[in-house]
Amino acid sequence: MMDFLTAPLVVGIVCAGIYSLFELFVRKSERLAIIEKIGDKLDASAFEGKLGLPSYIRKFSFSSLKAGCLLTGIGLGLLVGFIINTALAYSMSYEYNQDWNSWFHSEIAGTAYGASVLFFGGIGLIIAFIIEMKLSKNKQETKEK
Repeated sequence: MMDFLTAPLVVGIVCAGIYSLFELFVRKSERLAIIEKIGDKLDASAFEGKLGLPSYIRKFSFSSLKAGCLLTGIGLGLLVGFIINTALAYSMSYEYNQDWNSWFHSEIAGTAYGASVLFFGGIGLIIAFIIEMKLSKNKQETKEK
């Protein structure tokens, strides 16, 4: 059924991979050229007293919090979608047209899974944002004291 999409999809992925590989090498050569231009204009006296050991102040990255809350929300959404799907499977009656009912049931199941995953994934990201804001507010309050 999806055979007409396979060939263009594979060709598109291969072309995108080759393009990104060429772009990677072009960017590398551009960066090296910029470094050479800057290196000719600067000397060591420009950096006196400005270079030092890096500060070891820990900067918090909330990417793991966001990913964790998003994956938790997606998992909860899949669970709720499964519960909705099983509840609808038992409540639906198969009366006259079996083909129409099976198509209708699969459409309802797909909608329930998709909507619950998106809904709970969004709630997970909102919770991550709220936690991030509270932690950054607490960090600022401790700096001021």
